[in-house]
Amino acid sequence: MPRIAPEIFRKRLLIEGYFARQGLDAAAIREYFTLITSRLGLRTYGEPIVHATSGQGKAANQGYDAFVPLIDSGIYVCVWSARAFASVILYTCTEFDDAEAIEATRGFFELTEWDTASF
Repeated sequence: MPRIAPEIFRKRLLIEGYFARQGLDAAAIREYFTLITSRLGLRTYGEPIVHATSGQGKAANQGYDAFVPLIDSGIYVCVWSARAFASVILYTCTEFDDAEAIEATRGFFELTEWDTASF
């Protein structure tokens, strides 16, 4: 999307997949934020925010929505617990290693099937 605001560097990496990791809860999602920011050299300026859907909405959509603010933007995680599916978007105004981000995410969530898109 270089046509709009080409003077502002932006990078987005979407990683989605089915996970095998057991015990994926709010504490584990916070661990993921620590891991991914450390592996990619990204700096946070606030604590992660993790929300559990707590029975609201459809049973199939229960899980977690989480965000950690970065000095250079943020990272969002959405987990569908019953479906063992996670969606992660890294949005930054700085460069990072896509392959490292994918490997760290794949390993942490123990992804069995995944897809990625960078834009």
